[in-house]
Amino acid sequence: MIGLVLAAGAGRRLRPYTDTLPKALVPVDGDITILDLTLGNFAEIGLTEVAIIVGYKKEAVYERKAALEAKYGLKLTLIDNDKAEEWNNAYSLWCGRDAVKHDVILANGDTVHPVSVEKTLLAARGNGQKIILALDTVKQLADEEMKVVADADKGVQKITKLMDPSEATGEYIGVTLIEGSAADELADALKTTFERDPDLYYEDGYQELVNRGFKIDFAPIGDIKWVEIDNHDDLAKGREIACQY
Repeated sequence: MIGLVLAAGAGRRLRPYTDTLPKALVPVDGDITILDLTLGNFAEIGLTEVAIIVGYKKEAVYERKAALEAKYGLKLTLIDNDKAEEWNNAYSLWCGRDAVKHDVILANGDTVHPVSVEKTLLAARGNGQKIILALDTVKQLADEEMKVVADADKGVQKITKLMDPSEATGEYIGVTLIEGSAADELADALKTTFERDPDLYYEDGYQELVNRGFKIDFAPIGDIKWVEIDNHDDLAKGREIACQY
């Protein structure tokens, strides 16, 4: 198993930080960045290799690659997304389709979360699941969240931001365990998704899989502190909680 990080996004709402850096390299605890936290989590659960999808300001990631490898004891492979500033992340995850064949834990490059999330996903393996989403079933939801309707037996039924929050089982936090056996089907669903509309999310690719009859499972992460960093308010919250891990 390897780690996979989507770190190609521009994060324009986080300017001026993202004038020179991709969102994943915005600092949240001194010199510690969002990417640092994710790589630290991956190292703690015993992963030795991580693929990182890069795009916007990718030079900054390339410049830090050797130092990050040395710091976390990881081999990093950087995968270029040539449409990072034009298309949404359904295409970005598709760019990592070969990495997925190794079994991966996927983490969005803007999610600050404790290593308990990865441990929860690993603990949920072993009963034939091919894709397991980390789901926050505690948080009060609003319009912006990636909401999920899920059933313990049938798995994920619906995943979208465009849903009445009261209908949702919880929020997908941007971390997924994907078994290599799902790689080809996922890649095809993602390709169908971004060819339909390049502005769609990879979660729309998950919905495409569900619509095809593919079962996507989920694992509740419990009452933990985490945040998806989209703007400066989120960044302030991320800085509040990152130092607690």
